[in-house]
Amino acid sequence: MLRIQGRVSRLCDGLTRRDLLQAGGLGLAGGLSLPDLLAAEQDRGAAAPARSVILINLLGGPSHLDMFDMKPDAPAEVRGEFRPIRSNVPGLDVCELMPQTARTMHQSCVVRTHTHLYNTHSPYNLLTGYSGPVVNGNHFKPSDHPSIGSVMQVAGIESPGVPNYVWMPAFPGHSQSKHRAGPYGGFLGQRYDPLFTTYEPKFRESIEGRNAHVDPPVPYADPQLPALDRQPGLGPARLDRRRDLLAAVDGSRGRLAGSLAVGSLDHFQQKAMELLTSTRTRDAFDLSREKQQTRRRYGDHLFGSCLLTARRLVQAGTRFVGITFESQLNGKIGGGQWDTHGNNFKLLKNFLLPTLDQCYSALVEDLHARGMLDDTLVVLMGEMGRTPKVNKSAGRDHWTQCGFIVYTGAGIRRGTVYGRSDRHAAWPVDHPVSSADHVATMYDLVGVDPQLTIFDRAGRGHRAAFDGEPVTGVIA
Repeated sequence: MLRIQGRVSRLCDGLTRRDLLQAGGLGLAGGLSLPDLLAAEQDRGAAAPARSVILINLLGGPSHLDMFDMKPDAPAEVRGEFRPIRSNVPGLDVCELMPQTARTMHQSCVVRTHTHLYNTHSPYNLLTGYSGPVVNGNHFKPSDHPSIGSVMQVAGIESPGVPNYVWMPAFPGHSQSKHRAGPYGGFLGQRYDPLFTTYEPKFRESIEGRNAHVDPPVPYADPQLPALDRQPGLGPARLDRRRDLLAAVDGSRGRLAGSLAVGSLDHFQQKAMELLTSTRTRDAFDLSREKQQTRRRYGDHLFGSCLLTARRLVQAGTRFVGITFESQLNGKIGGGQWDTHGNNFKLLKNFLLPTLDQCYSALVEDLHARGMLDDTLVVLMGEMGRTPKVNKSAGRDHWTQCGFIVYTGAGIRRGTVYGRSDRHAAWPVDHPVSSADHVATMYDLVGVDPQLTIFDRAGRGHRAAFDGEPVTGVIA
């Protein structure tokens, strides 16, 4: 089995001598050379139904009972204030505040039994497959398990000339000055981290006295390519030596792209230079190229802009785009977080559900209209669900035992529901899906073997998807 390793003593091509000997032995014994093994992994990716992934992380934990697993016959303290409406799939009802999403459900499979033990606000479980209890907090660490987008890169699922892995609008937890675990390369190394965008929120209404947990003001911004000096591994001292060269990029983009000087830069500099010299990348972030009708359909707020940029990036060749519903408000948490311990119904009604309904449905319909939904996988989910019983603050608390995942597009058994929860949506009745199963399913759809062994810096082997297995009932 192909081994993907973290940082150890390597040859110039990134392999240790031991790896070469082992790969050579495999070649002699089984007739496969190392190039054959690498080609086989890339062929698997090329034959996979999903060429690219757009993952929408509803950071904080969205209430499954108020979105995709409503229980209208439950007691009032469980069913809440909202009523279900029919979608275009018989038996698949959604919240009344999501009428546009209801029209897209024939393109989706809704899992109603996502269950795990990871009770914290990081997308670590949904991006790595870790399903156990929280250990050592939720801040990212170099020893963390790598994310799906990182493993896709080391498995050779890449496109030249564009960033292969992008996260918007910034790193998860940025509104709280935290780097929450999940989207990073972990023990594979920093080179497999995503490109994190930046943004500057503006508000078209007064923000004085606004309660962001009840009626947050709408943030307006477009995600932007980060400044070069914010790229990992590129400190000011190192940048100074290249400043004259970088100043000339716009005037000599084509000549620079073929220059031997680029070959002398380290990986992070080459990555940054590639972004600067790629018109495909810059064009993907230039939303002024879109028709105003399209911008209005997505919404020109931060989250609509992120999802529209995600479509443009996938169209340009980017393989994995992650979006966190999260924004800043004067250096504090703004609109977008789904951690509704209090005022659950006001926040969902005033901001969260109408905003999501608009931009998520626009993305699905746009991808379908462009013929891109057949090879693009869209995933909508949070790190957990919410408690069945409404608390004294009219909120719902953390509940990891049961939640939803919506898979849409490439390789999905569309127009279906997988798994069934009990009458209060508290526990799975059948077909539970762990975070590891969810990640294994995504790997299967993008063409990465879920049993791929990846090695940390100490040489310990780990399965890419932990103990997860692809959920065959989700896959077409």
